[in-house]
Order: sequence, then C-alpha cells, then structure tokens
Amino acid sequence: MILVGIDIGKNKHTFSIIEKDSGEILSPPSDFSNNQNGFLFLIKKLGSYAKSELLIGMEDTGHYHFALLKYLLDRRYTVALINPTTTDLTRKIQGGITKNDPLDSLTICDVIASNQRKKPYRITKVNRFDLYEQKQLTRHHHNLKEELNIYKNRLQKCIDVVFPEFNSLFHSKYGIVYMNILKTFSSAEAVANADIRSIRKCFEVKGQGKRISLSAEQLKLTAKSSIGIPSSAEEIQIRHLVSQIELLEQQISEIDKRIEEFSIQNNSTILSIPGISHFSGTSILAELGDVCNYTKASQIIKFAGVAPYHYESSQFTALHTAITKKGSRYLRKTLYQIILPVINNNEVFYAYYNKKLSEGKGHRCAQGHCIRKLLRIIYHLLTTGQQFTPEFLV
Repeated sequence: MILVGIDIGKNKHTFSIIEKDSGEILSPPSDFSNNQNGFLFLIKKLGSYAKSELLIGMEDTGHYHFALLKYLLDRRYTVALINPTTTDLTRKIQGGITKNDPLDSLTICDVIASNQRKKPYRITKVNRFDLYEQKQLTRHHHNLKEELNIYKNRLQKCIDVVFPEFNSLFHSKYGIVYMNILKTFSSAEAVANADIRSIRKCFEVKGQGKRISLSAEQLKLTAKSSIGIPSSAEEIQIRHLVSQIELLEQQISEIDKRIEEFSIQNNSTILSIPGISHFSGTSILAELGDVCNYTKASQIIKFAGVAPYHYESSQFTALHTAITKKGSRYLRKTLYQIILPVINNNEVFYAYYNKKLSEGKGHRCAQGHCIRKLLRIIYHLLTTGQQFTPEFLV
C-alpha cells in the first residue's frame, strides 16, 4: 500500500508519499499550488503508482480542501478524510515539538497507516458531493435565522423605548401592518403627530388573508397617551432594522424554496416521520452524508453529539452526565428543533417522553432520550428504505 499525505493550505498544499509496510519515504514533502497546474503536478507524481495501491489522506478542515478532494474523487482515487484533532494528537504522541507543512504531511501518512480496529479516518466517495449544496443551503438557513433573531431582539429594544404600548395592539408581531407602521413612523410621537390618512395607508394590505381588528384611529389614540421617549437615534435604528429583517426573511424564503426542491428530489423515507419537514429532513440528510459510512445507529448518535458521556473509574461510575456535543452542531440544532413536533405528533414518542419525566429526568434530558430514539429510527429507515409506521416504536 502506498500512502499519500496532503497538508492543506489556502494557496498551496504539501504532499508526501510513503510505502506503508517499510515506512520508506518514496517522495519527500513537496509543495504544489492550489490551481490546475498544481493539481496536474500532483497527478503526474501519483501516476507512477496504480490507483488501487494508493490511499490519499488529507484533513477535513475548513473549505480549502474541497476543490482538490473533488478533483481526486472524479479521477477515482481513494481519499481518506481526517479530523485535524487526530493529526494534532498523533504529532504530540510522537513527541513532536515542531509543526510545519512538510512534517504535517508525513504525520497524515502516519495516521492513515494505522492498523487500529477503529480507523482514525473515513473514506469519502464521489456521491458525498450530491449533498454538498444541500448542506451549504441548510447551514445558511440556520445562520440567517440566528441573524434574524438578533435583529428582532434589537428591534424590540428600540420599540420599548419609543412606543412601549405598540406590541400590545397586535396579536402577533412582524405582520405586514406591524412592519408598515414601523417603517413609516417608527415612534409613538411620529404616529401621534401624523395625519390619519397617512396612518390608514399602513393598514392597506393587498391580497387575501385575515385582517387585523386594530384601526388607524385606535393606533393614533394609543400613541397620544404613550409613555414612549422621543428619540431620533432609536427611530433611525427601527427603520434600518425593519429593512434588514424584511431582507433576511426574503432570503430565507428563497433558500427554503430551493431546499424543498432538493427534498422532493431526495424523496427520503424520513419525511414519512410526522414532525419532520422538507427543511429538517434535508438538513439531517445533508449533515449525516452517505449513510453507508455508518454501520450502526449508535454511530450517528455519536456524530450528532447527543450521546451522553460514559465516565467510569475504579469503583465509581457516573450516573448523570451531559451529552458530548461533538460532531455537527447544525445536525444537533435541527434535532432539538424538531423533537417537540415529533413528540406531539406520535403517541409512542409522547408516552416515551412522559416516561422519562416520571423517572425524574428533566425536560431537556427527556428530549435527549427521544432524539436518540428518533435517530435509531432514522438510521433504520435510511438503511432499509422502508416508510415510517408507528409499529416501529412499539
């Protein structure tokens, strides 16, 4: 077996070639550019060996390795992805006190040369790229949602200063009329001094839908008696924040439409689980990647970071431990977002959740037990292709 270790960089990469059995360095560390010419240089160096004999290792870090990874996979090379933490620990175990790109490429060779029962790397395949766009879109959705919440919280702070009574006039926030008023007037003082005809324009909503019971006259009357503090700075912030919130909501809507298209193409059996939507189903599939990389359900539970720590020393065994929170935080976030709808839409999940509560476990802990149960079901559906039925849970 011929091992190729590649240390990834932004503008250039470094590779070494080693013979696994003898440990002989067939090609000392060499640099190649992160461009077409550099890739061709690497392929030329690898051309001396049969593809079946080669195992190429690189760290799964950041995004700089994506282009090279796809380039190698398209040419049918076998590529192993390594957690950067593994490389770092291997170097420390070897007593290394120096870190540089040439030495890291050799350390990567040492990692993929491992004969351990549990390999410290995973072999990746071309079809992983089928889920790449879906992963980027679902993660972008999560990030935009976090930004949206930040802006909404800032908006509420501003409203509390200039018009504290404003939210009590509406059954729900961020509707069309709600946002129109904030964009146009931005404070109780502005509403109180405005012409009633200008206020009525904010209530003009095109299309179908339930109209709010609040009238322009009621809004003006409330604004006149408001305890809000006039502030031009807060008014400017409100107008800007409303614009940013509307832009983010438009972007999220655009992303969700594309995610739904991907979900329909995937036609995954996990959508048959009540409580899992197009977005959450696509997010779970994209974060897990190729299900063939897992041999049992406990592996995806570990990957999601929802497995509890097991701590045992001598005669002591910890009875209460936190979840590991290792692996994909986006997958973990999606699972915690959907677990309540899943519990509420399935009697067996509901009973299981209440059983954990009756055992003295807290709400969050009981959710964790339900999430692990859900992941075991997801693994079964993905590996068998079966549709979900409640009988799975009995």
